[in-house]
Amino acid sequence: QRKHVQNIGLLIADEVQLIGGEIGPTYEVVISRTRYVSAQTENKTRIVACGVSLANARELGEWIGANTHTVFNFTPSARPLPMEIHIQTFNIPHFPSLMIAMAKPAYLSIVEHSPTKPVIVFVPARKQCQLTADDILSYCTADGNEDRFLNIELTDLQPHLDHITDKGLVESLKHGIGFYHEALSKQDKKIVERLFSAGAIQVLVASRDTAWSIPVSSYMVIIMGVQFYEGREHRYVDYPVTDVLQMLGRACRPGEDESSRCVLLCQQTRKDFYKKFLAEGLPIESHLPTHMLHDYFMAEIAVKTIENKQDAMDILTWTFFYRRMTQNPNYYNLNSVSHRHLSDHLSELVENTLNDLVSSKCISIEDEMDVSPLNLGMIAAYYNISYVTVEVYSMSLKERTKLKGLLEIVSSSAEFESIPIRRHEDVILRRIYDRVPVKLENVNYEAPHFKTFLLLQAHFSRLHLPPDLASDQAIVLGKVLNLLAACVDVMSSNAYLNALGAMDLSQMCVQAMWDSDSPLKQIPHFDTDVIARCKAKGVDSVIDIMELEDDVRNDLLRMDQRQMRDVATFVNAYPNLDVSHEMEEGEYTAGTPIVLK
Repeated sequence: QRKHVQNIGLLIADEVQLIGGEIGPTYEVVISRTRYVSAQTENKTRIVACGVSLANARELGEWIGANTHTVFNFTPSARPLPMEIHIQTFNIPHFPSLMIAMAKPAYLSIVEHSPTKPVIVFVPARKQCQLTADDILSYCTADGNEDRFLNIELTDLQPHLDHITDKGLVESLKHGIGFYHEALSKQDKKIVERLFSAGAIQVLVASRDTAWSIPVSSYMVIIMGVQFYEGREHRYVDYPVTDVLQMLGRACRPGEDESSRCVLLCQQTRKDFYKKFLAEGLPIESHLPTHMLHDYFMAEIAVKTIENKQDAMDILTWTFFYRRMTQNPNYYNLNSVSHRHLSDHLSELVENTLNDLVSSKCISIEDEMDVSPLNLGMIAAYYNISYVTVEVYSMSLKERTKLKGLLEIVSSSAEFESIPIRRHEDVILRRIYDRVPVKLENVNYEAPHFKTFLLLQAHFSRLHLPPDLASDQAIVLGKVLNLLAACVDVMSSNAYLNALGAMDLSQMCVQAMWDSDSPLKQIPHFDTDVIARCKAKGVDSVIDIMELEDDVRNDLLRMDQRQMRDVATFVNAYPNLDVSHEMEEGEYTAGTPIVLK
């Protein structure tokens, strides 16, 4: 339907190995749909896919439309620089003890393999960054050379340190060791990147989640542990192999080094696994049928690409999932690879998926063949939200749903299931729960939905959060406005007047304040003290601020010129509405419709 989609001439699919990872179904759908649109419109789209060495690269190439002469798959050893990989194993089941035990081997590896060249050490979590940096510094001190990793005079380093807000980072940088994680401020990140790239500091400890975003490279990489805590499953799980390969890729400086090194510290039980997959191509499989098929079908039904069950079958034949079914039937629960078994399996998959969408009132099926979208399905497709989410909204949102109910329902959206739950995080969540006004009957501090419920309230109350929770809160706020807009549509479709409550909640998210707070709180730099002074003078609204004399306003606000400019910009842009009405003569009865002119 969209011309700019139909006219795509080139699609570059970078890091295509991620099809086998968490975001894989979305990636697979994008490429599959591009090929489908190209075939339907006869506008040829060239697809260039780039990725790591793969065990099934030929099938991936055939899927994107490449022939055997245009598929190039190299061995993992084919790198810009030759890499020497060392694997050191441990037999310590207790994870915190394992991290402590790995610290000294990591330090000794730096001293032995890269005494003067830059090193990046990857650790599982943000908290582990500073702990590992402190451990490495302790071993330097024990060797009588605590500044061995500092390649600049402290007097030259000090101007950079003066601009860093993290006190712990300042102390470690003084000795040539930095740490880097997503919770650092942008300014702190930039300074650390600059110091490491310039060679002023030699060692950088980075968290696992920065492997894809950190903009620096080194001579050697140390991977300390290959597991991280998964709060939803309450256990430690292995890194995706794609993450490990990305970390290895950070040891690459073609213009400066002739080779590179990697030291992998892991449990004894994982040694053979990594020896195999670091030396051979990585096999990837499709996760489309288990993670995203319902929402994919829903989106295609909404735009009329799928109008019957046969169309749904045809759409599936364009996916990587369809090509992998015959190559690895056991993985996809296929009993045989014969044409009949394949057809029966796909028919059953399509039938079950469409029936689930019918049960959630997102689509309707006529004559057991033709499919059409219903209102809930159109809402889910328009706002790009899960069919499960819109079903929850339809069943839970009632005419009498108030703010508490809205908060609880929105927090229960399927989109928030990926919010991470960290080890021992329940302690800080309990403290937050004690400080927020809206309570629940059933409390579960290890549930992503309850954590979302708390983070939204913390946002309205403007509570100061630790870095990890602040980053989680940013994820929640990035999704919640879209979900609230869907709530408004669901409630409006049922003619519920309390759809206005969902709109109010949306504004609460935008303004970071409760609906019961003073309207003055939405003005920049207006804290509790400023609002109290304004109230004492009878200034209760934004319009009142506009009407004050300059000297009175300056006395009330007590702000510098920059802050006053921000206030003036907001106040001058604030809409001042004057609504008037007249009642025509006649008889009016409560409950009867009237016409507003």
